[in-house]
Amino acid sequence: MSSDCEGKSSWPELVGTQGETAAATIERENPLVTAQIVLEGSSVDQTFDCTRVWVWVNDNGLVTRTPVIG
Repeated sequence: MSSDCEGKSSWPELVGTQGETAAATIERENPLVTAQIVLEGSSVDQTFDCTRVWVWVNDNGLVTRTPVIG
């Protein structure tokens, strides 16, 4: 699905970085998306959206999963 979206769609290099830094990097590298920081264990909308990237973080604010468009 993310292959149907424009611009960069995956940021594996951001796993382990601070969520705020990751979100800013994502939005800089693909200005068509909004990065939303989400605490692990939270529930989110499962509807696919080419303009959204979930940035999953732990209690320390570190990215725990590869951020991808969706």
